[in-house]
Amino acid sequence: MTTHELEQLLLQQPVSLLHRLARGRISRHFRSGKRKLVDLLLQASSENRPGLESDLTALIEEQPRRHPEAPEKSLPQPTKQRPMTPPTAHRPHKADDHGHHEPPVSLHEWLSGIGVPPPQPFVPDAWQVDALARLAETDVVVSVPTGSGKTYVAIEATARAMRENRTVIYTSPLKALSNTKFTEFSRLFGPEQVGILTGDRRENAQASLLIMTTEILRNLLYDAAGGEIDVRLDQLGLVIMDESQYLADPERGVVWEETLIFCPSQARLLLLSASIGNPQDIADWLTAIRPTPCSLIRHTKRSVPLRAGYLHPNEKLTPLFRTAGIPYGQPHLIHPEAKRLFAEYEDETGPSRSR
Repeated sequence: MTTHELEQLLLQQPVSLLHRLARGRISRHFRSGKRKLVDLLLQASSENRPGLESDLTALIEEQPRRHPEAPEKSLPQPTKQRPMTPPTAHRPHKADDHGHHEPPVSLHEWLSGIGVPPPQPFVPDAWQVDALARLAETDVVVSVPTGSGKTYVAIEATARAMRENRTVIYTSPLKALSNTKFTEFSRLFGPEQVGILTGDRRENAQASLLIMTTEILRNLLYDAAGGEIDVRLDQLGLVIMDESQYLADPERGVVWEETLIFCPSQARLLLLSASIGNPQDIADWLTAIRPTPCSLIRHTKRSVPLRAGYLHPNEKLTPLFRTAGIPYGQPHLIHPEAKRLFAEYEDETGPSRSR
């Protein structure tokens, strides 16, 4: 099969089949449209063209079994015909392919409630109280959704350590995030209490609360391991590692590992993340390598629920799912209008448009 023939065959397939073909071959393939997906598949096939052609053939042969075509017409058999539904009979909402009988949410219903909520007095969630209580006795890994209030735990833990005249180090993976936290904490604790150490910035380096990138802390710990005396580390009471899912980063994850390994035993560790994939494994590992046990605080309910929509290139907006919220674990509940727009986009970018 020539490259042109393979390209035309790929363009004739539905996008869903192309995404199945891209699994294991193309990273983040779900972000690509049909034309881009075909180009990426052709590029990926340069090393194993027969494998791609074989998988494509198998998926094409599987299609009729997954989506049966209408049976061929045959002679009418009056004795087996279904009785017609009377025109006046009430017909309930038609169930979709997965037996879902509820009508899909409208765009108006989907948009309702979005905006700034009215002000209310702050009351910490139970998991926040639990995290602070555990941190008094153990290291803590906090794994909660974005917007749930991880920063509240960090601020309260910092205030407690500073009242005990202990140094606090807050690390982040990005200079921009470090600068943001420096501004925020300077406003909360006073500029004389907060310092920052990054590759580009060094201010108030002997402050009680130091904001820095994780690489800077790793280097400080390296120096201390080599015999260099650093009073800040001797008085260290709390290390907060924001965005701790960077432990899994192929290139920078070693920095987080070494920082955790060399962190002074008298300091409490507080790891914060909204997307760490295996928080219990991390907590167990920290318990194994440090004299202090590590507790996991895990919370899955979002304080601010997410809603998913689909914006077509023609600027048509529709809910992505039949429900206003995201039906976790039920990806088949796609909104009918979203399905229609998907098909429209596929037709627009199909082989007839590429000629």
